[in-house]
Amino acid sequence: MELNKDNFEKEVLQETNLPVLVDFWAPWCGPCRSQTPIIEQLAKETEGKLKVAKLNVDEAGEIAKSYGVMSIPTLIVFKDGKPASKAVGLQNIQALKNLAGI
Repeated sequence: MELNKDNFEKEVLQETNLPVLVDFWAPWCGPCRSQTPIIEQLAKETEGKLKVAKLNVDEAGEIAKSYGVMSIPTLIVFKDGKPASKAVGLQNIQALKNLAGI
């Protein structure tokens, strides 16, 4: 799922029964491009347990800044509309599952 300033609040912050992993990325970022297939695999493997989304920091920089994103990729797991865990840099699928508590 692609996030932007118009749908971020509804998809991530409003009450949801699933944790939400947000990948803060940019198209020009090499490690971000390497993270994409891992994120896609994670979404398939955790369907129904975890909501997985991407936010382009070039298009929604104010959101990234509000969560202290200084380097990309940054991955933040939101639970009950609040940041619960965070990792910076390229992550493997097991690290992402651990980050999300799955």
